[in-house]
Amino acid sequence: MMFASKKRSLLKTISWRIVGTLDTMALGWIITGSPLVGLKIGGLELVTKFILYYFHERLWVRNKYGIDSKVKKVIDKN
Repeated sequence: MMFASKKRSLLKTISWRIVGTLDTMALGWIITGSPLVGLKIGGLELVTKFILYYFHERLWVRNKYGIDSKVKKVIDKN
C-alpha cells in the first residue's frame, strides 16, 4: 500500500504551480493587454499559492475522510 510522502506532495505542488501560474499570466495578459502585468500577477500568485497548496495537501494527507476502513487501520499503525 502506498501513501503520499512529503517529497511527493512537494513535487505535485511544483508541477501544479507551473500550470496554474502560466494560466494566470496568460489571463492577466489577455485581460489587461499587458504582458508585464500578466508576469507581475503570475509572479505574486506563484509564491502565495505554492505555500497554500503545500499546506492544503498535507492537511488532506492527515485527513482520513473518505478512506476505506481497512486503509485507515494501516495508516493508524504508521
